[in-house]
Amino acid sequence: MSKILISGLREMGVHGVLPEEQQHSQPFEIDLELSVDSDVAVGSDKIEDTVDYGAVIETVSRIVAEERYALLETLAARIAEVCKSDPRVAGVVVTVRKLRPPVRALVDHVGIRLEA
Repeated sequence: MSKILISGLREMGVHGVLPEEQQHSQPFEIDLELSVDSDVAVGSDKIEDTVDYGAVIETVSRIVAEERYALLETLAARIAEVCKSDPRVAGVVVTVRKLRPPVRALVDHVGIRLEA
């Protein structure tokens, strides 16, 4: 089993519980770890025999930018669902970070890590 890693995917989106979070885009950062069987791809050296990370990035970017969720947990679960819709993906770890959370304390980010 191999891991396809996508780290630091940044996209603007409208996700959050507070009213102001539902009205304005804010930055999110996504990390993905896709578990795939890469034996066929290693032998063929063809993109058709593996998961195209470019297509995954486009899909995840679209989800963050165009869909809306109150909870980071729901956003992470939606991303995991789409990643696992490819039968070649045996498992996925999704990390979602809200880079400007609406909290008084100074923090780098808040986030969720979901394994599916």
